[in-house]
Formats: sequence, structure tokens, C-alpha cells
Amino acid sequence: MPTKIDKKIVAYEVINLEEQRKKAAEEEKIQLEGMHENVQRPEMLVGATYKIKTPQSEHALYVTINDMVLNYGTEHEARQPFEIFINSKNMAHFQWVVALTRVISAVFRKGGDVTFLVEEMKAVFDPQGGYFKPGGRFMPSIVAEIGFALESHMKMIGLLKEEKMPDAIREMLHVKRAEYDTLKGRKQTEDVGSFPADAKLCNRCYTKAAIVMDGCLTCLNCGDSKCG
Repeated sequence: MPTKIDKKIVAYEVINLEEQRKKAAEEEKIQLEGMHENVQRPEMLVGATYKIKTPQSEHALYVTINDMVLNYGTEHEARQPFEIFINSKNMAHFQWVVALTRVISAVFRKGGDVTFLVEEMKAVFDPQGGYFKPGGRFMPSIVAEIGFALESHMKMIGLLKEEKMPDAIREMLHVKRAEYDTLKGRKQTEDVGSFPADAKLCNRCYTKAAIVMDGCLTCLNCGDSKCG
């Protein structure tokens, strides 16, 4: 069916249908590599090791997380956790440590969204009680601290985004902290990681940094407030 041209022709291009078909076929062949249980482990993996020292043990735990580099050399290059190892001189927890590393590694290799592991592990509480880390952060269990190490690793490789406190809230907390110290007759400290000795435990970030400001329990570490 002929097409009537009503406007002036200002440019034209000759289209090679055969070349277009070949290009479309090649694009269909390009598939992004994703993590799945049939991915073969290469000879070398990149990763990081995190040291965990708890008051519950004389010896530290060393958590090593190795990553698979997917779509290497392309604009879609990404790191995905592939395996985890936990080592320590303390053999008291050997059985559950081995079981934990095997289960987590198996979940990694299944692919998909594995970030849920962080919250699941951080929610594990030791029935004998947790412990406080330097700076006032409360750890409900050794498993939870491994979860925090995993969270740090996932943030480093880009699977999780770092939650940054807005400057306005940070400035407000700084002002309120100064008012609180003045009210209590204390000298204001410049140490960012230091919180009032009478601060309570924040249920959001597990840090002893929550104080009552303007009638509301507010955390100086993460900004969480019972008054919204």
C-alpha cells in the first residue's frame, strides 16, 4: 500500500533489515550472569575477613566472606557472596559454627536476594544474655554479631545501602545533646562515639544512646524517637 508524503523530506537513512535482525539476535544471546547453585567455583575468590572479639570467649572469631565476581569486565559487574568461613581457637562452639557456615554458604549459592540473612541473624538472642561492645552497642548474641559483620560486608559490596542520617536531624541531635549535658551539669564531649552514662538501650540500633529529650525517648546514635 503506497504511503503519501505530505511534508518536505529533510533527511533519509537506508535500513539494512538483515543487519538489524543479526544485531537483535546477538542482543538476545547476551544474558547477565546471575548467582545460582550450578555456578562453578573459580580458583580464586575475592573477599574480606572480619575480627569479632566478645567477652564471652578468650579467643576472637574470624569471619571470612568470599564473593563471586559476576559479569566481570562489563558495566554490569557485581560482587555476590559465595561462601563464608568462621575460624577461632575456641572449639566450644565448633559444631554450630560449622553448621552455620554451611547453611549460609548454601543460601548464598542459591542466588536471589540474600540480604534477609542479616536481619534474621541480628534477631538471634542468647538465653544467657548478650554483651556490650565498646561505644555502648549491645550484642544480643555471637550469632547477631556475625550478622552485623555480614551487614558490613554487604554494604561494602553494594548489596545493602548505607543509611545516612539527614544533616538536619544530626544537627538537631547535637543541639539536644548539648542541652542535655548542660541540664545534667556535665561538660559537653567532642567524642562522637561517646554517649551519656545514664543513656538507655535503643531498641532500633542496640546502642546505649537513648535519652529523654522534650519528654521523648530519643536515640543520639540513630535518631530513633518514640514521638516520631
